[in-house]
Amino acid sequence: MNQEYISKPENPQSNSPESRAPSTTENLAPEAISRRKMLRVLGLGGAMLAGSALLSNFSFAATEGQAEGKGSASPDTMLRVSSVDELLALPNGRLKDGTLAFVGGYRTAGDGGAKLMRWAAGSAKADNGGTVHRPPGADGCWEIVHDGVGDFRWFGIFGPSPNADDALDALVNDPSIHRVEAHTDLNFVRRHTFRRSGIELDFGGHLVTTDGIELNSRDNPFGAVLFFQGTAAGPSQTVTLGSDIPEGSDILAVSDASAFQVEDWWIAKVNNNPGGGAQRELDYLLKVTEIVSANRVRVNYKLGWTLAAGRTITYTKMNPVFRCNVRNMRFAGVPVPPTTSTSVRPFETWDQIGSNPVAYEFAVECDVSGIRATKVFWPVIQRRYNSHYITERCELINPEERDWGGTGYLTQQINVLYAHVRDCNTSNARHLNDFTCAAYSMVENCHGDGDDYGPFVTHGQYEHDLVYIGNSGLMSFANSGTTWGDSAKRITVKKHIASRIVAHKMLTDLTLEDCHAVYKDGLSNSGSIWANADGLQMRGCTAERMLTLSRSSSRSKRRNVIDGCSFGMLSGYEIARPVRSAAVGNLPVNDDVMFTGCVFNNVEDVNIGSINRLTLINTWFKGASPATGKVRVGSKEIVMLGGGFQDCGFVLTGAWDKAETGVYAQSVTVGGGRRSAERTGNWPSSKRSSRTTPFRSASPTATARPQAVRRPTFISKERAIACAPSAPASKAENTLRQTAASEARATSTWRPASRRAWTEPPCRTKRTKR
Repeated sequence: MNQEYISKPENPQSNSPESRAPSTTENLAPEAISRRKMLRVLGLGGAMLAGSALLSNFSFAATEGQAEGKGSASPDTMLRVSSVDELLALPNGRLKDGTLAFVGGYRTAGDGGAKLMRWAAGSAKADNGGTVHRPPGADGCWEIVHDGVGDFRWFGIFGPSPNADDALDALVNDPSIHRVEAHTDLNFVRRHTFRRSGIELDFGGHLVTTDGIELNSRDNPFGAVLFFQGTAAGPSQTVTLGSDIPEGSDILAVSDASAFQVEDWWIAKVNNNPGGGAQRELDYLLKVTEIVSANRVRVNYKLGWTLAAGRTITYTKMNPVFRCNVRNMRFAGVPVPPTTSTSVRPFETWDQIGSNPVAYEFAVECDVSGIRATKVFWPVIQRRYNSHYITERCELINPEERDWGGTGYLTQQINVLYAHVRDCNTSNARHLNDFTCAAYSMVENCHGDGDDYGPFVTHGQYEHDLVYIGNSGLMSFANSGTTWGDSAKRITVKKHIASRIVAHKMLTDLTLEDCHAVYKDGLSNSGSIWANADGLQMRGCTAERMLTLSRSSSRSKRRNVIDGCSFGMLSGYEIARPVRSAAVGNLPVNDDVMFTGCVFNNVEDVNIGSINRLTLINTWFKGASPATGKVRVGSKEIVMLGGGFQDCGFVLTGAWDKAETGVYAQSVTVGGGRRSAERTGNWPSSKRSSRTTPFRSASPTATARPQAVRRPTFISKERAIACAPSAPASKAENTLRQTAASEARATSTWRPASRRAWTEPPCRTKRTKR
């Protein structure tokens, strides 16, 4: 091996090739550049990156103080070798502690595996093939010198073979390394669990495979290639609530606050409701922010649900992992034999074969970005008890399985807070974003195609305060069954396109803005919106095939208002569920609903089977044909202000469903104020054809005692008549009536159907004698 030195420059030309003289370790020049001077000039990073070019002409560099030259390398000596084999061949008996050696490559100089090593005399560290090299029989080893950024090429990993598992463990488990980079494709055959914090793995957009990976444990979505997991930190404690803790509170009762410290992290879990094994309104990883009293602490979370007196909360102290980030990976899983069952394994280890890249449990501020995955079994990114994180620019195309429960997800997030999922997409997957017991989180600009399974879902384990903006794909909220609670609260969806929006379970205060359900051929109930009328508010939405309302909860303090929306109708379908089923999601609407500025198109024998008070302001019903346009109405009270009918009309069926309730009494108000009509048989005859009559009674008798009996006013198909109230109305009702009537006159384009002018009859009422 050629050995040279760099002499101390005496003039500007002294660094030229002609000014350098060859030497050996037995004859080192006393005026060579010292290690300290080199690193001071280049910086450690510069020496490592530029070392191949700068040090290509020397193997040893001595210091000014090594004037006597005893044939051994001092701590200030810089050596250069071409490969790891040459490094291990150096005569270690002549090495001093702290001696540096620049290795030009792992196998050959320039192959990308270059690194700077330091001799640690007396070190007992084991050789790991990359950051530690131990010559055979040596009393010491070479340890890598780095700036905190690790590289798989240090271990001779330049592709999918050899496997990168040992290198991964060595790099991630080194606390001095905060970032690991991959510069080639990699293959892993083990499932790794890490419990450290402050590490980022950047795969540089290269392909990660798992050919030959070991079997997972059974039914374990956390058996990922990379699993970051916090640990329990101490004993638990349980408290029984002596009084209610109201919704919105950030102060929790504890049994002994002396066990808590500010910035500690604890899991707070309330006991189940009796209706289901996972019905828990509180089950999150929380940070203590203040010790309020001997039995109360403040946490970084405001309750979404009231916790009643008598419930118990169990606290478990945790040491989460922090800031463990994974970025820029292409991932391809392994094949799994297909199955036709969703509950029976074709063989015992069937669900243990597949692979997925990333999982987190008990984790804070752990972000994932730029993962592009295919052929996964369990979710690409699996999370439980996570807080304050971002998942962005990730993709799942054609997962290996999606019918077996829990498979084929881009990300499943259980017991999570403060999540932000953005700029992600899926193709032919089960779910893009799954929230189970989640709060204060946002999903934006995410899109799913081949989305029949529902890219956007919540399980209904008391999720609350979730926001979806600018996404596309089927949505289904609180729809996983009674085990979880069938419940969610304050979900807002804006600018969304979906084949279906399913939100008919116990979902309170749902807000839909500029959302559109479009028909998809072959998908049952596509083009429909199913919603729970418990504080429901819709603005500027459309459904090509159907809007169906039910009411399975009564928690909201706000009104049900549907404003500026357009809905297509299907013959035989229901706008509001009748009294028929006791199943959650199919109960009648026992509350008021207001439609304002809406249009119902293609009306053909549809049913409004319930609703206490149905208010229609400037709302139009347009029939599919004059012969079949019929809306059967079971609302207890109907109020119409403006709007009207085209080729259709209402058929009054009795309050809700007369077959179930036996009650026929219904109140119809046109133009404002309250009117109740006592009827025997159908409405009285009119000079106009019955085809233009928008209200007909389907009941043979009526028993409602009237407040006022009025001459029936028939409303033309083209236009509704705004009539003055027959009984004194409130100031608010008069204002509303006058506003609606003004708008109707201003926007009316009605013309008589015949050449003969026709004048609409005035409203006439008379009082009954008491």
